[in-house]
Amino acid sequence: MAYDELLAERVREHLEAADLDAVEKEMFGALCLLHRGNTLAAVEGDELLVRVGPEDMEEALARPGVRPMEFRGRTAKGWAYVSGEVLDDEELGEWLRAAWDVTAELPPK
Repeated sequence: MAYDELLAERVREHLEAADLDAVEKEMFGALCLLHRGNTLAAVEGDELLVRVGPEDMEEALARPGVRPMEFRGRTAKGWAYVSGEVLDDEELGEWLRAAWDVTAELPPK
């Protein structure tokens, strides 16, 4: 599955405008964004996968257009998909800032 180029460009613009340095890496058909070797977000199809942090999952899942990340029948703790349909500029910026804040607390890889 290819990722949404328009959403990817919007993500790049938000990160640049907020002066958040992220490295891009294409993996598994997605555009992954890494900070110090840790994934903070990815554009998969027309959705944004974001690192939320396990303690903030309940609050994140209560927001419109958000679902947990599931992999091989298991729910990933601290990761959520956000539908591209709900990602206006303000919402996109909020999700990226939150993902950045969680990722910035992790040790470099």
